Amino acid sequence: METIKRVNDAVNSFAWGTFGLSLLLGTGFVCTLILGGFQIVHFRHWWKKTFSVVRGEARIINDAGALSQYRAFCMALSATIGTGNIAGVSTAICVGGPGAVFWMWVAAFLGMMTKYSENVLGLYYRRRNSEGAWSGGPMYYLEDGLGKMKNCKRLGKVLGVAFCIFTVLASFGIGNLSQINKITLNTEATFLHDIDMGEFLGAPIIDWWIGVALMFLGAIIIMGGFRRLAYVSENLIPIMSFVYILGCLLIIVIHITSIPAVFASIFHFALGPSALKGGAAGTAVQVAMNTIKSGCKRGVFSNEAGLGSSVMAHVNTCAREPVKQGMWGIAEVFLDTMVICTMTAVVVLNSGAIDLTTGLVKEGTDDATLVAKAFGQVLGRPGEIFVVIVIGLFAFSTVMGWSYYGAKVVEYLIGVIWSKIYRFVFVILMIFGAVMESSLAWDISDTFNGLMMIPNLIGVLALSPLVVKITRNYADRRIRGKDVEPMLSYNKDIQADAIRAIKKGAY
Repeated sequence: METIKRVNDAVNSFAWGTFGLSLLLGTGFVCTLILGGFQIVHFRHWWKKTFSVVRGEARIINDAGALSQYRAFCMALSATIGTGNIAGVSTAICVGGPGAVFWMWVAAFLGMMTKYSENVLGLYYRRRNSEGAWSGGPMYYLEDGLGKMKNCKRLGKVLGVAFCIFTVLASFGIGNLSQINKITLNTEATFLHDIDMGEFLGAPIIDWWIGVALMFLGAIIIMGGFRRLAYVSENLIPIMSFVYILGCLLIIVIHITSIPAVFASIFHFALGPSALKGGAAGTAVQVAMNTIKSGCKRGVFSNEAGLGSSVMAHVNTCAREPVKQGMWGIAEVFLDTMVICTMTAVVVLNSGAIDLTTGLVKEGTDDATLVAKAFGQVLGRPGEIFVVIVIGLFAFSTVMGWSYYGAKVVEYLIGVIWSKIYRFVFVILMIFGAVMESSLAWDISDTFNGLMMIPNLIGVLALSPLVVKITRNYADRRIRGKDVEPMLSYNKDIQADAIRAIKKGAY
């Protein structure tokens, strides 16, 4: 185990070290620059085409093998919104100080265009599988995009396969075992701590029962395929997000007089001599800066921008326009980080556990339970229970999302049939997540997250000129009203079919 830990630490230092972090932030900066600050310049447009049409156009399904734009968005959010939105934010602030929040915003701002680019490429290079459903993701635009560049055929294929292998391993760890373990520990500590049923194979029997219950619940949803998963996500994600935001707003309103001091401390500790520590930690909520690797191991990315994972859910959309779902990627990062993570940050900074004048954590503060205690200070025991339930829902939604990601990369590697076998194995492993020791599993899972990020970002950077062309093509047609040939797919047949659909009124 010591050898495994040393090897993992070495690989983790590479994946989340200077190279990995520079690649992550640099990709976001490049995409923002070459796309002319799309997330700002076209703010009204992407807002109008996402949040403003949730009840209308976004729910229309005009493709028998696809999901509505909104349902694909919720399916992606099921994995994106997770424990990192609560535990990851509190850990970053405890380690990096209030200035962490400012750098969280900076990383999210750049991440909007990274995720936008991933989605645009995902839709442009997607294809139908043997069952008629859409398949897409980094492995496809690495093989068919990067791989078509001069002298890059083998490189594109190798990077695509590497991405898939790292994603499968990450799905079992960060997307399954670690999340189930967190649900089990929180459930036992909050509701079942007085129950002693003995042990079985070195683990409390109560943990085994929790694992069995979660496994059966997971089987009902996951084995039902992507449509059932999307249906559950569409109903669960909005409710749990709204309820958590409402709870945070309640705490914030009660402490409304301290809000100016909270935001003053954020900007103060993001600048000046104390900024180095706070700034590094804050960026790590999104990009895992070295100074707070432990925070990212507990939160993984709050929005997954750069991992290339959520694009595998977005490609199921019935939208024919790559830019259309690209804008949903911007909306995803905005909701996940600018809204939910910011809410958590304000609650944490209002809790009294952080000295807003020095930026230091007060003695006895536990970042893992900080948000629960902040709610408990105002609402008592019900407030703490509320946070535990929300964390459980967030963690379980992450499990659902990652089960799909793992299945799609297995489909790419060895076929659709094997992806169904993967889902079965994924469900069975859930019970073991309930009884395992979690520390090393989190560490290893975080490493695979970092490794899957690298080939994806190489592909995004290499294909960024194509993203610019597709975006300009869309802007010319949809914003400026020019009559030009649409750029909808690399595949001539899919391109022709998409053009016919658009002419018939499908978007």
